[in-house]
Amino acid sequence: MSHDDFQIEPVEGLPEAPPQGEQILWQGRPDWWALSLCAMNLKWVVGYFGVLAIWRYVAVMGVMAPGQAVGAAVPFLVLGGVVCGMLMLVAYVQARATVYTVTDARVVMRIGAALTLTLNLPYTKIGNAMLDLRKNGSGTIALDTMGDTQLGYLVCWPHVRPWHMKQTQPALRCIPNAQAVATLIAEAAEARIAQPKVTRVAPQHDTPVQSPGLAGVAAE
Repeated sequence: MSHDDFQIEPVEGLPEAPPQGEQILWQGRPDWWALSLCAMNLKWVVGYFGVLAIWRYVAVMGVMAPGQAVGAAVPFLVLGGVVCGMLMLVAYVQARATVYTVTDARVVMRIGAALTLTLNLPYTKIGNAMLDLRKNGSGTIALDTMGDTQLGYLVCWPHVRPWHMKQTQPALRCIPNAQAVATLIAEAAEARIAQPKVTRVAPQHDTPVQSPGLAGVAAE
C-alpha cells in the first residue's frame, strides 16, 4: 500500500484524525492584516518612525534648506518602511502556518511557522473564555486554562493574550467573525461539561466467595 511521507496531518490542523463521534465545528486562521496591527503593533511602529522623521526635519530646518531638511528625514521613513514590511511578513507567515480547530470536545491550535506546535485544550481544562471584539467583527478569544496546564508565553506567541506572562492564556488571535466562534465554543463547552461521565469499576464484595469445588480440593 502506497504511503505519502509528507502527509503528516490526516485532517488539516490536527495531528491525527478525530476520535469516532467527535465532530469538527469550525476551522480558521488569523487575519494577517489584523494580526499585524494587534500582535505586531504596526500602528505604534509607524507612529514611532513618523515622530523620528518629524523630529529630524524640525531639528535641521534652521540650518538647511527645506529640500535638504526633508532629505535628512527620509532615511527614518525608509527605515520605518523596512521594519513595517518585516513585521507584516512575519504576521502573514504566522497566519498562514496557523490553523485553529473547534470541535464538540476541545479546541486545537496548530501554531508556529518555524517550529510547529499543536495545543490540545479539552473543554474540561478550560475555565473561562474571554472575547476581545473589534469594530470590524474580528477579534481574539483568550482561553483561561485550569489544572496543571502550563504553557510558555514566548513559545505560544503571538497566539496568547497580551501581557499575561505569569499565567499564559492561549488565544485564537485576530479571527474573522469572532463573536460567532465565541458563541460556538461556549455552547460546545457547556454541552460537553453537562454530559455525565460514567466510569466502570470492578465489583467489590465484603466476603470472599469460594467455589465449593475448590474448597473440596483444598480439604483433601
